[in-house]
Amino acid sequence: MKHTISAMVENKPGVLARMAGLFARRGFNIESLAVSATERDDISRMTITVDGDELTLEQICNQLIKLIDVIEVIDHTNDIYVERELCLCKVACTAGNRSDMIDLGNIFRADIVDVGDETLMFQVTGDEEKIDAFVHTMQGYGIKEMVRTGKILLVRGVQAT
Repeated sequence: MKHTISAMVENKPGVLARMAGLFARRGFNIESLAVSATERDDISRMTITVDGDELTLEQICNQLIKLIDVIEVIDHTNDIYVERELCLCKVACTAGNRSDMIDLGNIFRADIVDVGDETLMFQVTGDEEKIDAFVHTMQGYGIKEMVRTGKILLVRGVQAT
């Protein structure tokens, strides 16, 4: 099962390296990682997606909170939240299928950010399932290059993320 956790950390050099080292030493695989600024200059938010059972998740959270630069670790398994990813996708395109590809992009509310003689580059944002569906659709046209950000999220309502 996929789990998403947030780690509030001190915004200083070396924090990401120490966290990655912890994951590597313990044999935990990171499926998605996004590190971002917060409303405070001295704190960064790491949003981490991992795959594993409840015991694995508990071990990860317990190990993370022991790191000196980690302020708080929050498990979002039971939270109601808004999540987003960003995907840039460069797809092979011909004059004959350009309008079809643009129509498909519109279905996913993807923006065209670059037009080449033989390619279109789309920018699409949404939850993981939307991005997966977009990528699956574009694979039939021939994806030349693609990059995705990690998942970011905020819990709905007044609860702190």
